[in-house]
Amino acid sequence: MNEARNDILIDVRDVWKSFADLDVLTGVSMQVRSGSSDVILGRSGIGKSVLLKSIVGLLRPERGSIEVMGEQVIGLKTKELNRLRKSIGYVFQYAALYDSLTVRENLEFPLRKHTDAGEEEITERVFEQLRLVGLEHAVDKMPSELSGGMKKRIGLARAIIKRPQIVLYDEPTAGLDPITAREISELILSLEEQFGITSITVTHDLECARIIANQIYILDGGTFQHSGTFDELKMSEDPYTRAFFQVVV
Repeated sequence: MNEARNDILIDVRDVWKSFADLDVLTGVSMQVRSGSSDVILGRSGIGKSVLLKSIVGLLRPERGSIEVMGEQVIGLKTKELNRLRKSIGYVFQYAALYDSLTVRENLEFPLRKHTDAGEEEITERVFEQLRLVGLEHAVDKMPSELSGGMKKRIGLARAIIKRPQIVLYDEPTAGLDPITAREISELILSLEEQFGITSITVTHDLECARIIANQIYILDGGTFQHSGTFDELKMSEDPYTRAFFQVVV
């Protein structure tokens, strides 16, 4: 990397991804700088999550380049990809907690799998994470005993328990009432500021985007149509962008 690009942690260039005859991404490019919270905004089912999964190597695009912390993700071997993923947290749309494990065991899992932490350190880290998300009392509950908002909080706690440099959020407020969705958005912002996390969030929740985003990308027709801050895009003259933001008070 040259000096001008030292602060770019995620560099996506001209990425294309198709499924059978359906072109989902058709030349997507974005650069995410260290410490930035960037948001991909768009309607449901247009490829936001496809891009997120491509960035972390869960899907492989047909064309383009994806660099994460200076490493080319596309074509990376499994062992090297798993090593890179240790520095990346991923928050799935529906938390994706292990139903057969308690909250404690869900949080312990990534530490046991990816670190050499001893039992005492693991216990300390688990309770530290639960304090951060306000759920210490839920440590021995099963996922089936948690509300949707609680599951989201545990998902956040699990994503950052390894202290990743990057966190990818897939619809973090989906399925939540407006009050709980706002609480989750504010928690995301607080955790990112506290730990210096660089993030990409895909969502169609405008209030979430308003709260957490430094930069917003509008995805439509397989590529980014516009990008800017929330206030810049809210004032856009583009018909699609205006339609998207017209519900914002």
